[in-house]
Amino acid sequence: MDPRADICVKCGVRQSGSSGEKSRTTAALFALFLGGIGVHRFYIGDTAKGILYLVFCWTFIPGIIALIEAIRWFSMSDAKFHEDIKNIGK
Repeated sequence: MDPRADICVKCGVRQSGSSGEKSRTTAALFALFLGGIGVHRFYIGDTAKGILYLVFCWTFIPGIIALIEAIRWFSMSDAKFHEDIKNIGK
């Protein structure tokens, strides 16, 4: 199998650690510590929401939402996380 391939052509399984995948733990840590300014949203590729978080950061509402997202992301599986972030912008 070609080491640069994301998916095995024989069995269809995605290789672990393939490039381009965002880390669930990293996103959750960004949400926990820098979520009030939307860093976690920029990290996962949701730029529109990241900008909204930045615009409304003075209200502390994005920080509360980011805390909830951090808890949610820490508790979900990697597969579910990657499925969720694939649907961003659809």
